[in-house]
Parts: sequence; C-alpha cells; structure tokens
Amino acid sequence: ATAAVTAAQDSLLNVCMDAKHHKTEPGPEGQLYGQCVLWKDNACCTANTSVEAHQDQSYLYKFNWDHCGAMPEKCKRHFIQDTCLYECSPNLGPWIDQADTSWRKERIRDVPLCQEDCEQWWEDCQDAVTCKVNWHKGWNWTTGTNQCPKGAMCQKFKFVFPTAAALCEQIWSGSYRYTSHHRGSGRCIQMWFDPAQENPNVAVAQYYA
Repeated sequence: ATAAVTAAQDSLLNVCMDAKHHKTEPGPEGQLYGQCVLWKDNACCTANTSVEAHQDQSYLYKFNWDHCGAMPEKCKRHFIQDTCLYECSPNLGPWIDQADTSWRKERIRDVPLCQEDCEQWWEDCQDAVTCKVNWHKGWNWTTGTNQCPKGAMCQKFKFVFPTAAALCEQIWSGSYRYTSHHRGSGRCIQMWFDPAQENPNVAVAQYYA
C-alpha cells in the first residue's frame, strides 16, 4: 500500500499540466527570458513561451492587460510573474484539476499562495484599472483580443478587488488560494523567489502531495 501511495505522490511531483503551451514533461531550459528565468533549471515552458509571457499582447492567449488603459509596469510585473509560474512551474501537480475548455485539458485550482506574494500583487495593482472580476470568461472577443463586455465599467482594482484575497482568488476563477502562510514556510507557493537559491516550491509540492 505504501508503494501505491508513494507512486501517487510522485505522479503529483515534477509534472507539467496538459494545457495549451506546456511541454509534456519538465526539463532544463537554458534560454528562459526575463522574469521566467527562475525556472531555467527545470521548466514546463519553452524559451519562446517565456518571451511571449512578457508581451503586452502575446500570442499565448491574445490577452490584453491594457483593456481599460495602460496597466502600470509595477502591476504588470505581477501578471508576468503569474504567467511564468503557470507556464513554467513543474511544482503545481497537487493542484492540477480537469478543465473542460477547448484550449486546455487541465488547469490549476486553489494553489496556496504565500501571503506576501498576494499582498504585494494587490498593493502594486490597487490603482490599475479593470472592468471584470473573473478574467477567465465573459470578455468580448469579437476583435480577436479581449475587450470589456458591453456595459462593464472600468474601475480601479481596489474597488473591483477590495482585498488581496479577493484579487488572488477571484481573478483566475479560483486558480489561487490566499493563505496566511509566509514565504519560506514550506506551506505556500511562491510566485517570486531568488534564482540563486533552490526553488522553494519543490518542498511545498512534496508537502501537499
């Protein structure tokens, strides 16, 4: 029985989800770009994907951050980091769930984000502007990129997402869960970490697996 449990745990560790741009299995990627470089030793993304993650209007999903006017750079870096984590991290196995969409078979759900990562994201984005709470669906795609649906009002993040928890948990329809765990606790996933140190999320995935 122990062997079966171990096998089940191992299947959750060091894996890539079955989604639009992910590799079938993780491995080294020497040329990862910009903020995605944290995952160069072991990544689920290719170098091309990492470059695209930094574009305002990337071919990855044709998603436009600037749908209510230009998103401030200090805010945008969190969305780039969020994209890098989603596309590149091989440590999200315990939270991979089935997805019933045409463009991916799997998604992440309830990934426990470290409190600091969530709070800083909210802090840096509170004055950015958006027209929607859930960015996964409900956009007007008639132009080929996402635009605000008819009648949706553009307003500051701090009114759309009154708390850091609201931002992290609602914007990607439950992909993340706000936690009171701190970075380095081994109990929460870090969107940001020092690339000179070992990836702290390996231990977190093991804990939850």
